[in-house]
Amino acid sequence: MQLSGYAARMLTSLTSGVAQYSLNFNETELDVGALVGKPIELKFSQQIRCASCGRMTNKSYSQGYCWPCANSLARCDLCIMRPETCHHHKGTCREPEWGESYCFSPHIVYIANTSGIKVGITRKTNMPSRWIDQGAISALPILEVETRLDSGRIETALKSFVSDKTNWRKMLMNEVAPADLVASKAMLLGEIPSLTSELRARPLSDDVINIDYPVIKYPTKVVSLNFDKTPVISGVLNGVKGQYLLLDCGVLNIRKFSSYHLTIST
Repeated sequence: MQLSGYAARMLTSLTSGVAQYSLNFNETELDVGALVGKPIELKFSQQIRCASCGRMTNKSYSQGYCWPCANSLARCDLCIMRPETCHHHKGTCREPEWGESYCFSPHIVYIANTSGIKVGITRKTNMPSRWIDQGAISALPILEVETRLDSGRIETALKSFVSDKTNWRKMLMNEVAPADLVASKAMLLGEIPSLTSELRARPLSDDVINIDYPVIKYPTKVVSLNFDKTPVISGVLNGVKGQYLLLDCGVLNIRKFSSYHLTIST
């Protein structure tokens, strides 16, 4: 089998507690999980096409955009990575209408166990994909708020008590100890009662989501693969976790190479 197209983040879902992955090449959906245990080859054709305007670019910025789009699109602005810096209310949003639809919608503050407990935020409609993208083995939504800015304010406050980062190497090697997310939730919410009251944040249930991944062998040492250095990458696919393909020769972050024209062969 051989498929070609411009790469984007793998589409994800959760079925009976197991993460499902697919790649969409030219409207043909490839079940990536079905390839685990098989040899595959990925070839970069040296073409990169901007995911927004479609122009060819020598380098991808902000995971799939040309330089002009990366500097003009609201989705590429710093406030997407740091939602507490949202400036829509100041009238300076790059794309006010896009901001209204994306940022002024219900958002979830959550804790997840990726390489240890971390706090994060996501749009309500992006669960559980957000946790799968991060390689979390368990996750627990703790609060719902009305805007991205409000979720960012709560996340910033909680970063004083728990990390907001993932050690991606530990996540990929599956060096993750079990964690009591319910107890952590109770501790964290006990630290910010005035802020949750001010923002009218709605507490959520204690239903922990557990996630397994289609992996037959985790790496004992993480070697990053890069199409800019190695345009043809081949090996046995040992698994998929986060947005990474775990090959027997190294790990490949598919999302990092969004908008790269790839051919995948099995």
